[in-house]
Amino acid sequence: MIRFEHVTKRYEDGTTAVDDLSFEVAEGELVTLVGPSGCGKTTTMKMVNRLVEPTEGRILLGGEDVSAVDPVRLRRTIGYVIQQVGLFPHRTVLDNTATVPALLGWKKARARARAAELLDLVGLDPTTYGHRYPEQLSGGQRQRVGVARALAADPPVLLMDEPFGAVDPVVRERLQTEFLHLQATVRKTVLLVTHDLEEAVRLGDRIAVYGQGRIEQFDTPATVLGAPATPYVADFVGADRGLKRLAVTPVTEADLEPADGPTGATGPAGPTGATDPAGPTGATGQDLVPLPLGASLKDALAVLLQHDAGRLAVHAPGDPARVLGTLTTEGVHRALRRTTPPETPLSSR
Repeated sequence: MIRFEHVTKRYEDGTTAVDDLSFEVAEGELVTLVGPSGCGKTTTMKMVNRLVEPTEGRILLGGEDVSAVDPVRLRRTIGYVIQQVGLFPHRTVLDNTATVPALLGWKKARARARAAELLDLVGLDPTTYGHRYPEQLSGGQRQRVGVARALAADPPVLLMDEPFGAVDPVVRERLQTEFLHLQATVRKTVLLVTHDLEEAVRLGDRIAVYGQGRIEQFDTPATVLGAPATPYVADFVGADRGLKRLAVTPVTEADLEPADGPTGATGPAGPTGATDPAGPTGATGQDLVPLPLGASLKDALAVLLQHDAGRLAVHAPGDPARVLGTLTTEGVHRALRRTTPPETPLSSR
């Protein structure tokens, strides 16, 4: 969907912001660009919608060279979300959200209906929030309106520049979760710029780790954290990258032990009611704490610690009655070892 071919951006003073950049973003993929300030990640993103023009190379969008497309028309077909949102203060939330459809010539009723649909999708009831003005919203609500506005004309590509950076950590985490749920529904092709490694790891299908104007590594979050390609990447992701990998490694059936507690749960298709003989309080027969298959190892370890439990009852997603097995702290460690590349053993990190 998006392809960079030997793209360079060099300014008149000789500064090279992006140097010979080549990579591709597949349709429906969310790629995060992460790195320190001034490394070229925002310049990279702005070249897609021609807010910045490349000096060399070319950028293809759906197979078409963006330099051959009228920039105004191009920008109306690409969703764009920035940190400060950029809502029009004199327009209502509904009218803000309908901005791009209106510019594309949609009839007012259709544009407003689409805006209401998108506001509902991002968790803002249009009957409650549609008539309000931006100053009457919280920072997190304004950010949701920004996302809704970017999606209103159903663009195939979404560009996001530090979209959740202007809100507090609690709201940011909630917005990230909601955006992941939204992306699972709309499946846009997304380039998201961030300086926050944890955000990049949590949101990205793949991560581009920037050095100075270059991509040092472009891979899945688990690979970037488990097998840094260069000393720079290893230093950037930090000595605690093993802990960060907990958040991007899911619990699988290979990590489980048979659910054969005292109540008779027996193996992968066994009945509900698996128990922990010791239990959080040491009482034989106490029900195990449940966890859905596919949850992250980070969530699993947090639940184990929170409940002071020796095991968790892992069940089929959406079906708590179907216990597939149990997960222990040893199982969490085995899962990390299993997903660690052989050439970089866990003990060396």
